[in-house]
Amino acid sequence: MASSIDRYLQQFLDYLEIERGRTPQTVRNYHFYIHRFLSWAGIVSPKGITEEQVRRFRLYLNRSITGREEATLQKNTQNYHLIALRAFLKYLAKRDVESLSAEKIELAKQESRHVSFLESDELKRMLALPAKDMSIVGLRDSAILELLFSTGLRVSELANLPIEQVNLKQDEFTVKGKGSKHRIVFLSEPARQAIKSYLAKRVDVSPYLFVRHDRAQMGVAAAPLTSRSIQRLVDHYSRGAGITKRVTPHTLRHTYATDLLRNGADIRSVQSLLGHSSITTTQVYTHITDKELKRVYKEFHGKGE
Repeated sequence: MASSIDRYLQQFLDYLEIERGRTPQTVRNYHFYIHRFLSWAGIVSPKGITEEQVRRFRLYLNRSITGREEATLQKNTQNYHLIALRAFLKYLAKRDVESLSAEKIELAKQESRHVSFLESDELKRMLALPAKDMSIVGLRDSAILELLFSTGLRVSELANLPIEQVNLKQDEFTVKGKGSKHRIVFLSEPARQAIKSYLAKRVDVSPYLFVRHDRAQMGVAAAPLTSRSIQRLVDHYSRGAGITKRVTPHTLRHTYATDLLRNGADIRSVQSLLGHSSITTTQVYTHITDKELKRVYKEFHGKGE
């Protein structure tokens, strides 16, 4: 027989999916994080959640995870558990269910986030590799890399992208990002041409923009590329370009944002283009892109007699 906490947890997950419009992946993540705490602490009812149990759970996350050999979780992953638990507690409070106040849980302090991006020459070498390959796979991969840099799309947004959603005539289209929020992204001329060349060679009837071509034959609806497949091809071309640091689709998103800021875009516009709900998230880029500070430094530092 299900405990009361199990029933409330399922109701919360349904609430996330239906009323808050969270993606299935987000709902699964929240379930994993909350269930890990409830199972570890042996919670059977909302009243059983206490500050002391949360404190001990945080120590458990910070030191090691059972089943892993001294595998300490990163601070941001630890915080994901706490964010999910806080959201659950807020939901319980909204339902007038007696439990621990969400305000009692503070997130762990994280180190400054490091942003990895490609320099201009690295990006050019990487984009040039698939552009030399006129096979359908080469054309596809070239279109993927150009589109990632042109739009700053997250890999989850790129995967399963329908062909009809991308307007090659207007050079812009709307994408649904985190929290089911929509934003407009724009196509550069190289990205538009790369997509156009790729689609011209497609013979399958799949509605997706990027598909697997090992099984894509005439009249066959090919399966869309997964996020993992896109990550692998980005890694493949970065290595082929002689780039030693780890490059992911998100690295190209960072490169997109850095390129905009370095060329004079204001932080609020970049926030909108990236689909960030908070300006704080976008401000991670400013310390590496502030040309004005560098100009001031060169003009005024060490000029004394």
